[in-house]
Amino acid sequence: MMRSFPWLALALGLLLALLLLRFSPLNTEPGPTLPLLTALLMSEFGFLATAVGAGIGIRELMRTGLRLHGALISAGNAMLALVFLRLGLLLWPESGL
Repeated sequence: MMRSFPWLALALGLLLALLLLRFSPLNTEPGPTLPLLTALLMSEFGFLATAVGAGIGIRELMRTGLRLHGALISAGNAMLALVFLRLGLLLWPESGL
């Protein structure tokens, strides 16, 4: 389970990121948007899942040695965690960003 979680976190993070980018309340294009609270919850869940995926991936890399695909998965999870953090702060009404 621990070996497959970084893969699952990356896949889930990419799906959530695509949904948030398409249906974000920050989107100026006309069309359907997500409610603000739903977008905030999706951003927070995406951040937590990808941050844990990056942490597990890095721990697995330190335990078994450096492998390219493991390093790429961990880096992808870490970058998605930063994207979700930034998007969550942008969505927060009083963040001032």
